[in-house]
Amino acid sequence: MVGVVAWLVLASPVFAVRTVQVDGEARLSAEQVVQVAGIAEGTPLARVDTAAAAARVAALPQVASVEVTRGWPNTMVVTLAERVPVAVVTDGGTRRLVDAGGVVFETITGTAPDGVVPLDVRDPGPDDAATTAALGALTALPPDVRDQVTGVAARSPDAVTLTLTDGRSVLWGSAAQTDRKAEVLGALLDQIEAGTLDPAGTLDVSTPDSVVLR
Repeated sequence: MVGVVAWLVLASPVFAVRTVQVDGEARLSAEQVVQVAGIAEGTPLARVDTAAAAARVAALPQVASVEVTRGWPNTMVVTLAERVPVAVVTDGGTRRLVDAGGVVFETITGTAPDGVVPLDVRDPGPDDAATTAALGALTALPPDVRDQVTGVAARSPDAVTLTLTDGRSVLWGSAAQTDRKAEVLGALLDQIEAGTLDPAGTLDVSTPDSVVLR
């Protein structure tokens, strides 16, 4: 009996892979993920090396995390989370997407995805302090304010600047008090729109409790 069960699970086609299901794909196609996962049809589910398949998929630059599981009796399931682009950097004419963690992960041509703004830093990457400060400012903004941002730059971690759709500049400063700066900027823009504050070309929120408009 034990031998029969072992054969059914480990060697027979009864519990073999017939389908590789992909969940969570967005920019990637399911076909791409299946090909990279390298799970051969007909392989007994119990013999599939799920860790190795996950590692192959995780090597795709668009993938933030991935899990490979067995769906008995005949399905392997690849569940992934793709990186979400928030900015785009340009280097030598090549444009690449960047996620909120600063990971540069995909080269693009044509129009950037909706909500993705140009990022101007010297050395983009997750370990670059200027990149982290700039993206921290961008992602801290409430959606209605973030929709007004057309670019973010950081010459250093302490010199982050945002550009708004109407050409106004926001001097953000360092990564300190990010949430407070986002709150203050939103309030300033609301007051300017309501006419209770005079319009200004530059909004300096680098010291959020002592805002300067000029």
